[in-house]
Amino acid sequence: MPEFFIARRIFQNREGEKNISPPAVRVAVISIALGLVVMILAVAIVIGFKKEVRNKVIGFGSHIQITNFNSNSYYEMNPIAIGDTLLEQLRNYPNIARIQRFSVKPGLIRTGEDSQGVVFKGVGEEYDWHFFRQNLLEGEILHIRPDSLTTGVLISKKIAGKLHLKSGDSFLAYFVRRDDVSPRKFRIAGIYQTNFSDYDKLFILADIKQIRRINQWDADMVSGLEITVQNYEQSDQTADDLYFDLQSRTDRLGNVFYTRSVKQLNPMIFAWLDVLDMNVAVILILMILVAGFSMISGLLIIILERANMIGTLKALGENDAGVRKIFLYVSAFLIAKGLFWGNLIALSVCFIQKQTGILKLNPETYYLSEVPVEINWIYILLINLGTLAATLLLLVGPSCLIARISPAETIRFG
Repeated sequence: MPEFFIARRIFQNREGEKNISPPAVRVAVISIALGLVVMILAVAIVIGFKKEVRNKVIGFGSHIQITNFNSNSYYEMNPIAIGDTLLEQLRNYPNIARIQRFSVKPGLIRTGEDSQGVVFKGVGEEYDWHFFRQNLLEGEILHIRPDSLTTGVLISKKIAGKLHLKSGDSFLAYFVRRDDVSPRKFRIAGIYQTNFSDYDKLFILADIKQIRRINQWDADMVSGLEITVQNYEQSDQTADDLYFDLQSRTDRLGNVFYTRSVKQLNPMIFAWLDVLDMNVAVILILMILVAGFSMISGLLIIILERANMIGTLKALGENDAGVRKIFLYVSAFLIAKGLFWGNLIALSVCFIQKQTGILKLNPETYYLSEVPVEINWIYILLINLGTLAATLLLLVGPSCLIARISPAETIRFG
């Protein structure tokens, strides 16, 4: 390919060392590198942020919930009776990985002069503690057994700090039951912190049998079921399928089942996360345009500097398309140089942040204590290919300037 060979010779001198580029060409390469850094970091941070926030929401409430259709509040639910037949049917359902029972009950904790309204979430022995084990600060998770009643609870650092409690302490909680107030004594088995303030300030995890005893429910009565799916991308479809399959069924008490996905339970949070995708799209478009227009100025300078060479090539019989191809190759080399440094800088920043967490966030606002990054190699490859393709496409028009260069004039006055 003679065009490729000539373009490589323009990019490098005979000794194989790179020429000193004019300032405009250097600025173009730097623009591409910095633009790529911004694009990769924007995508990595948004993917990481969405993943971390989503995992926190799912960690508290799973992918799908089945509750009583007549429950007006998540904090005080009417019970449903869960039989073995329904559980077996759900276990055999496609995409369902785990089923766990839960019951909730609002209460009030008093310690000396301090008091705090909370929501006790009772869980059973089948509960998956992976999320809370990752966020446990001190103590241990609950060890719930089907044949015994535990008074241990898992409390958040936010609640413990407000009530001046620590792991191993005991406290009294008061629950309203019909017209009575029922006190219960609990012991703090562990303290967790997820930085998800909407949940940390409310939820205390306890033995589901405690909630059942407070509410005077039968052994098969719970506030609902939490379902974990195998494939998160199919969770909405699984929730819809369950909704239509269960809407015509009732439990032994005549209650109607109500199925909702985690997105339906937390619409504001997921709507906020979806807006981030739009922000990333705007950033990608702006960075590609900046890099493209910077390369246009660099290409025009290269063409003007090589006007004599262009005239000579035309005089020797090279057509306009061939000469344009030479300078598009030169542009591709410069873009590749910018992409190399952009990838190196962006991936280095991602690696440092992932290992050290040096960039911090306000957890009260962002639910996270540090900037999350998630490196997705497919997205990085697409960003690189998209930047290369879009920038070269923007350069096709300016390269038409070559057709206006006259061989006779350039050779005569060169």
